[in-house]
Amino acid sequence: HIVVNGPAPALGAVGDAPSAVDPMIPQVEERAPPTEEEAPSLREIYLTQGPQAFAKAVRDNEGLLIMDTTWRDAHQSLLATRVRTKDILNIAEPTSRALRNAYSLECWGGATFDVAMRFLRECPWERLGLLREAVPNIPFQMLLRGANAVGYTSYPDNVVHEFSKLAVTHGMDVFRVFDSLNYLENMRLGIDAVGEAGGIVEAAIGYTGDVSNPDRGFYDLEYYLNLVDSIKSTGAHVLAIKDMAGLLKPAAAELLVSSLREAHPDLPIHVHTHDTAGTGVASMLAAARAGADVVDCATDALSGTTSQPALGAMVAATAGTPLDTGIRLEEAMTVNDYWEEARGLYAPFESGQKSGSADVYVHEMPGGQYTNLLFQSNQLGLTGQWSHVKKAYAAANRLLGDIIKVTPSSKVTGDLAQFMVANDLTEADVLEQAETLSFPKSIIEYFQGYLGIPPNGFPEPLRTQVLKGKKIKGTNISCFEGRPGAEMPPYDFVANRTALEEKWGAAGISDADVLSHAMYPAVYDDFMVEKSKYGAISCLDTRTFLSGMEVDQELSVTLEAGKQLFIKLVGVGKPNAEGVVDVRFELNGQSRTVHVTDETVASTAVSKARALPEVAGSVGAPMPGVVVQTLVKMGDRVAAGDPLVVLSAMKMETNVKAPVGGKVVSCVVNPGEQVTAGDLVVEIDEHA
Repeated sequence: HIVVNGPAPALGAVGDAPSAVDPMIPQVEERAPPTEEEAPSLREIYLTQGPQAFAKAVRDNEGLLIMDTTWRDAHQSLLATRVRTKDILNIAEPTSRALRNAYSLECWGGATFDVAMRFLRECPWERLGLLREAVPNIPFQMLLRGANAVGYTSYPDNVVHEFSKLAVTHGMDVFRVFDSLNYLENMRLGIDAVGEAGGIVEAAIGYTGDVSNPDRGFYDLEYYLNLVDSIKSTGAHVLAIKDMAGLLKPAAAELLVSSLREAHPDLPIHVHTHDTAGTGVASMLAAARAGADVVDCATDALSGTTSQPALGAMVAATAGTPLDTGIRLEEAMTVNDYWEEARGLYAPFESGQKSGSADVYVHEMPGGQYTNLLFQSNQLGLTGQWSHVKKAYAAANRLLGDIIKVTPSSKVTGDLAQFMVANDLTEADVLEQAETLSFPKSIIEYFQGYLGIPPNGFPEPLRTQVLKGKKIKGTNISCFEGRPGAEMPPYDFVANRTALEEKWGAAGISDADVLSHAMYPAVYDDFMVEKSKYGAISCLDTRTFLSGMEVDQELSVTLEAGKQLFIKLVGVGKPNAEGVVDVRFELNGQSRTVHVTDETVASTAVSKARALPEVAGSVGAPMPGVVVQTLVKMGDRVAAGDPLVVLSAMKMETNVKAPVGGKVVSCVVNPGEQVTAGDLVVEIDEHA
């Protein structure tokens, strides 16, 4: 299919072709096993003595500990989360030796969960299990979005609890639990779920603003000290400062960490940042000197800009000092050599960033969102307007009430920013037209309290205007007053497992499948459709996965231990009258022909009609996307504000609302149809 049609457009492989160089897998010598006099590893302490003993060992450690983000946040921040399991597994064993003294390897959670299924066609649970098998000696760490688990909205409490249990059984150790609004009740659910599962709870405060600037406003030192006091009472084992946008300047890091260390002398402190403005190494050194136990870094080849500070720089800067990391620079660089070459395979996903940018102190966009939002903006037809999107992001933050911005609240901010740019709306326009605008679903749900309650409360009268006439599905209320998950009925695992078994076959459904479907039903179903069509394609090398094969190229594919296929592409025919192409190849020396529909054959479809801006009842699509659902038909009567059509684009869902009341003359789109901004979707006769 890829040979004929190329990669799926949604994958976003729009940059340069993957490198022709296969990364060399390095060798790192295994050190002698520790003697009885030497302290056990952190993972051994956790497995044998439990989370509290782990936390004490971290606090008692004399040097600075490092968490390596290469396997998650680094590529999420630089390569749109597209690094595949195969390329991580290739370097897993050398990493287990080079970083044996690391605090942890961040390898799971966050956006990696849904991206694995949505774009890479991989099972995220299988990734975790394979990595754990390859690296048994270093703690694994994941990002858990509190009550949102690894999703973008709240889930029933039992989903979060079952997810945490299954993650522990698959090999997860440290759970960085946060809430996108620093809403303690949402965090408490995640903390309780991880604690009951036996995992290490690393409770995180989302950092925004500037504690070193007394004029910055609400998010001052007192706010964070009070927040940490509340978090400590939940029983968290480790405290994390999550600086998701790289706003923590060196002076602020020193002030915040030293104040927290003085207030909580026994609590391990772990600091996370992004290097967007170029101050990451300086800030992490300041945090370490002020009393932080752990800081986050990424291998040099995947560090800098919107990723984390360079691991090599931190190792070298602290070597031979009281903050020595215990990591040998030459071994870390050996692993880095692999990533320098492997990054070339992901050239199609490079964002084009060539330097850091201090404008992050203005727009406050999280590093993990930056490249994803840049790509999404291009897909939404906003190519060339990135500077406008960044300015709109700052405006969107103000409209939402100056909030903590990290997934999923950062997605809300990004959705609003793109919506504003796509529809040429200013901050004042949004405030004036709030009752009539077709806001993305994420904006409406934010104001309904699906994510919890922001520290400053919701801005009024904007909230009331956005929610006018809207009710939470299945209820008579317009918004949640507290933690949304507390008002949701428990998820019926038995009934949903039965439904999945009936749909996909009992043999192929595990507890992991049920949980994946519970959080991402549509994404999971698409993943299973692709899996049933093509099988498990994670065994393919990345170049082939992205670009297909060349004629006369031979490929070796290992399906499992002792089972290997040898594939040679012999030829690719021309499309016949129906657009079908014959692809000829050899499989283990035997000739095979596959018939593939050429989706690039020019369509005979006529151009879509455009909405007429001067006609109130001529309703156009507010952005490019796919029609998910049509809610009206010809002859229906609608009132102003009624939803007409549901559109989806790049994880952003929007209800297109009726600008006027009247009779539906026509609904000219169907589910699954692609539309561009301004395409006619519904016609309403307001005089009928």
